[in-house]
Amino acid sequence: MKRLNWENNGLTILALIGTGVVLLVMGLKTDAGTVTVKNLWEHGGVFPNGVTGFLLSFQMVVFAYVGVELVGVSAAETANPEKSIPSAINKIPLRILFFYVGALFVLLCINPWTELNPSESPFVKTFSLVGIPIAAGIINFVVLTSAASACNSGMFSTSRILYSLSKKDQESSHFAKLNKNHVPGNSLYISTLVISVGALLSKIIPGQAFSIVTTISAICFIWVWGVVLVCHIKYKKTRPELQAKSKFKAPFTPFINVVVLTLFAGILIIMLFAKDTRPALLFTPLWFILLFVLYSIGSKKVKDEKKAA
Repeated sequence: MKRLNWENNGLTILALIGTGVVLLVMGLKTDAGTVTVKNLWEHGGVFPNGVTGFLLSFQMVVFAYVGVELVGVSAAETANPEKSIPSAINKIPLRILFFYVGALFVLLCINPWTELNPSESPFVKTFSLVGIPIAAGIINFVVLTSAASACNSGMFSTSRILYSLSKKDQESSHFAKLNKNHVPGNSLYISTLVISVGALLSKIIPGQAFSIVTTISAICFIWVWGVVLVCHIKYKKTRPELQAKSKFKAPFTPFINVVVLTLFAGILIIMLFAKDTRPALLFTPLWFILLFVLYSIGSKKVKDEKKAA
């Protein structure tokens, strides 16, 4: 599923970038105007409405990159992690530059920001401008496969983490049971159930579900990434011999860790002052409390099981 998602997304964005480059080189005109690089800074400048919108976009940027930590989680199920994990990590910045920055560059060269409509996909509009009537169907197919891939990644990571906690006696032993395909079935069922409950929000509060889910997800993953950064700092201090033997070291540590942690703190402050993200930000501590309660119950069950044995 993940491979299919990358292929669909990649082909679509490649088609978009290729179309944009052709239009840009030829200097063609569309219904939105002339295709030119000047569209990036004309129509009011780079920040025509101030820097507020740029700062508020960081929440969605964090949400868009949720899942990059799965590279580390998948190491245990990789045949040659010393080769494949560094390769996967090194490709992430290149994919961001090409598929995100490159696509945005082309979109804004073709469509000035004044011509973009929040209720209409800029991808659909770009393809429509060059006379591709089935653009909406293509984009919807890509979106559906992307959503399915995201769900698949979430179930994979959550089930493996529950399995890992259970193997370390930090959760119930039921989560450590493998099915005939050597998959932690019970952990996978729980992960699927939680995702299904989350999907119900779109029916219960359709106007706010997306904002709430993306904000809470961004905050939770800021926490996850923050813990990873802090653990890496501690690891470098307490296990310098292992760090020295590592064949794939993170550059500029621990300075870069502190810089990123400061950036995360700034994003949380921005969320606090934005009315769309403030409610979810204030609600998130309740989610952490719930997780702590469930963890405490699970740990107690493990202790009771050991005593009974």
